[in-house]
Amino acid sequence: MYYSIRHLTKFLYSNMVSESMMETRMHPRSDQNQRCLTFHLSVSPRCRVFSYRDHLSNHVHHFDIPGQHGQLVIVAESLVEVQPSVAIPWFLAPGAWEELDAMVEQGDYWEMLFPSEFTEPTPALDELAQHFDVRRKDDPLMCLHELNRQIYEYFDYVPKSTKVDSPIDVALNSRKGVCQDFAHVMLTLVRSKLRIPCRYVSGYLFHGGGNDRSSHSATHAWVEALIPQLGWVGFDPTNHLVAGDRHIRTAIGRDYADVPPTHGMFRGRAKSELSVAVRVTPSVGTPSLDQEMPVPEDWSILVEKAQALPEQPPPPSRQQQMAQQQQQVD
Repeated sequence: MYYSIRHLTKFLYSNMVSESMMETRMHPRSDQNQRCLTFHLSVSPRCRVFSYRDHLSNHVHHFDIPGQHGQLVIVAESLVEVQPSVAIPWFLAPGAWEELDAMVEQGDYWEMLFPSEFTEPTPALDELAQHFDVRRKDDPLMCLHELNRQIYEYFDYVPKSTKVDSPIDVALNSRKGVCQDFAHVMLTLVRSKLRIPCRYVSGYLFHGGGNDRSSHSATHAWVEALIPQLGWVGFDPTNHLVAGDRHIRTAIGRDYADVPPTHGMFRGRAKSELSVAVRVTPSVGTPSLDQEMPVPEDWSILVEKAQALPEQPPPPSRQQQMAQQQQQVD
């Protein structure tokens, strides 16, 4: 299966700002069962874009716009090939816990076992673990299948019920959130109660007429756990799915803080308004690599031309550095 992905981001500022510095993680990975065939990142106002790979082989693009502008528009376009997913069984052979512990002892998985910024255990999480009876029983795969279902049934999916930097207790206390929250809850339970290496996955989900709860116009998040004989297996607690060929992986990390789609700063006395639109289009045959993806009509308001840059920015003494908004995963 081939997917064409267009990910559009617009920051609109209440006043002119004099500089924007930004990192993006929108380039799909090429590993396991998927391959990114083409990727193109467009930025307006125009600037030079640099890239590198972090220690987990995520593609990171970064740029600096040193001049006055009233908005920042970023368009990421990708063509990805995803192989049919291998069927994941419901249980493993006896001795799987011992085999998992041997894998962890011989490997380097400490980053995905210890708490991170958004996966610190709390009293509310301990209560949920007791309610779900999360402990080492049966085998690792059965425990994960059960936990994936429990989180799906326990929490309501409510867009904008949490913020991009909300701790897990916000979702735990309200019993509602978005995919980012559900992934963080599952990560924390799997690491702290089951002691299974588990990592956060940022990417996209193709909504092919299924009963998915997550938004079709936003990025998506799920988790991957290390399973004996199977390797890293993805679980999507938002939609009660085992990650398959509809899931397109962009970046992996300890939690959302490691892999936000956009992260940066701007200089100026202004507020920023964030607009995001994502469209994933499937193709049965092999699409042309140079085929241009048309801009959907309902996105026209997001792609207005940014104002031209002046030759010199205003003096820095009148500027205040403010955090650039990040994108919340829905």
